[in-house]
Amino acid sequence: MGTLNTILHQELRLSIISFLLGVESAEFKKLLEVTKASKGNLSVQLTKLQQAGYVEIVKSFKGNYPHTDCKITSEGRQAFESYLAELKKLLKI
Repeated sequence: MGTLNTILHQELRLSIISFLLGVESAEFKKLLEVTKASKGNLSVQLTKLQQAGYVEIVKSFKGNYPHTDCKITSEGRQAFESYLAELKKLLKI
């Protein structure tokens, strides 16, 4: 029997990836709103997803304000699909 992807099998990271699957990209502020996470926790989890190659993060400025945009990568999409398939197999659905 396989094992679940430990990067995705964490509530906040799974929430982030699930949301990003349905949009072209999302601002950090939108992810804060959707996940109801703290800024620090969201930042840490996004970094973990980025290091795994699942999320692309682009930091820039809009006027004088920092702007962070997040986008799921094709590797992230594939990892989620594999995670879901493994979960279904474990649950026998």
